[in-house]
Formats: sequence, structure tokens, C-alpha cells
Amino acid sequence: QVQFVESGGGLVQPGGSLRLSCAASGFTFSMYAMSWYRQAPGKGRDLVATVTSAGKTNYADSVKGRFTISRDNAKNTVYLQMNSLTPEDTAVYYCYSPIGIVRGASWGQGTQVTVSS
Repeated sequence: QVQFVESGGGLVQPGGSLRLSCAASGFTFSMYAMSWYRQAPGKGRDLVATVTSAGKTNYADSVKGRFTISRDNAKNTVYLQMNSLTPEDTAVYYCYSPIGIVRGASWGQGTQVTVSS
């Protein structure tokens, strides 16, 4: 079945950096777009960044110029490099793919990112 396992979160000071990873399985990874989402406390889940199967990227305005999404098809893994972090980036971060909707896949457990001094 389609699965997503996120990792790499943690506590970081404002201005710091983190690199998140998401290992995907259960589908032909290279054929599908992959996205990162985040959910801050008391808020809905928002789209952060997407990388298509061709490697084209798109970002939410709030993270443009600070975050970089990338993928390694050989490892079935998508990454999110986050720089210049602010407290507003504090959230649980999830990865997902449109194939997950088609196959009825659940969201993963996410990885907590906390930006605080």
C-alpha cells in the first residue's frame, strides 16, 4: 500500500535550518508529483511545496526563497531544505502525493518542526 514516512524535524532557533526527508513506498515514485504540507497548532493543513515528476517546483509564497524541495527517485525520497526559519514555520510537516488520494492512502505521522529561542 502507499505509505509516507517523514523524518528530520526538531527544535531549531530562529534563523536556523533543517532538512526534512520523506520516504515513500507502494507506488512508482518517479512517476508522481510529491508535496510537502504543514499544519500549525489550531490551523488547517497547508500546501508548502511541490515537485513534479519532471522536477518542476512550486512554493507557497510564505516559504519562497527560504525552502527548497527536491527528490531522489533512486531512493524514493523527497526532501525539504528549510532555511531562515521563523517561529511562524512551527508546525507538523507531512508529505503526500496525488497517487495517495487515488489509492486511499492515509497521511503519515508527520514530523514536528519547532522554531523557538
